[in-house]
Amino acid sequence: MRIGFDAKRAFLNNTGLGNYSRDTIRVLASFYADNKYFLYTPKEKPNSRLSFLNDSKNTFVRTPQSLINKALKSYWRSKSIVRDLFTNQIDIYHGLSHELPLGIEKTNIKTVVTIHDLIFIRYPHLFKMIDRKIYYKKFKSACHRADKIIAVSQQTKQDIIDFFFIPENKIEVVYQGCNSVFQKEIAANKKQEILNKYNLPSNYLLNVGSIEERKNLLTILKVLKELPSQKLVVIGNGKAYKIKCLRFIAEHNLSDRVLFLTELNLEEMAAIYQSADILIYPSIFEGFGIPILEALFSKTPVITSKGGCFAEAGGPETKYINPLSVEEMKAAILDIQNSTELQEKMTNKGFEYAQNFTDDKIAKNLMAVYNTLSIGNRN
Repeated sequence: MRIGFDAKRAFLNNTGLGNYSRDTIRVLASFYADNKYFLYTPKEKPNSRLSFLNDSKNTFVRTPQSLINKALKSYWRSKSIVRDLFTNQIDIYHGLSHELPLGIEKTNIKTVVTIHDLIFIRYPHLFKMIDRKIYYKKFKSACHRADKIIAVSQQTKQDIIDFFFIPENKIEVVYQGCNSVFQKEIAANKKQEILNKYNLPSNYLLNVGSIEERKNLLTILKVLKELPSQKLVVIGNGKAYKIKCLRFIAEHNLSDRVLFLTELNLEEMAAIYQSADILIYPSIFEGFGIPILEALFSKTPVITSKGGCFAEAGGPETKYINPLSVEEMKAAILDIQNSTELQEKMTNKGFEYAQNFTDDKIAKNLMAVYNTLSIGNRN
């Protein structure tokens, strides 16, 4: 098969949607090497996380070629790309992040779109009104026009049914994986080298993700205020909400106990996960929650939120709490730290559960969706 991907975020985004895009391309190109994979991006920006493309013989990057498409990259990606897909004889086009180009439904190219979450509908106050309107129109249109929809969790599947009135049999749940670097043990000397590089303490709590209101870093900081012996490492960046968190840190003299890190490479991130006492991921709502999975592969205990998709990512031995409860989070931290037996159970059982999300299984599940689409002319 000749499979095309909307690869904009694979090249230009280093957080969740970019990670999903890169991992999808990587695992399919590796485990189903007989196919040809075309990566359509408005800009081919160098990205160390795409290094696997350097040795690949079955992946091909495509960017706008005509002067008008180079000048109007958004228009190319949302509409005129269809001509390029036809020229490249694409059998299946996969919109990896909520979108499909207009007009593709009038061709014989089969389409798949991945919907990660509908947070903008559930929590409208977290988004600008204009953004909500754009997302609603794009996401709903893609769902109705696609031949198949991939939801990254049962929670997201149910939201697509409830909010967009899509038939259940059109939606397949294919869980996300995580980069293979998190699935391997980093050598002890290399871990120590990375900890020294960033001047990390020997014991620390870890939080990973964009620093925004929904991710709920502030509750962790409130817990930290009550646990004076604890230190926290935060991997991520943000804007207004980060400023709010920094004010809280300054007001409560936590500056020497909270360390913010950004722009890490994947090996550095894996080493920091593997060296952490606990990952705390108290998000209010997610489509899936890849940091949970990264921690399970790293044999690091996880505390995350009750409800939603979190149990799908975390499995039966993760600690689930009310994410806004300082008391519940504090108790969960102390329970884990005070019990070697509980730590071992959480890490061993968590790692065992993570084997449901290995690269080969993710690739197999994605290809199963593609194989439900009969290639050829539409009726």
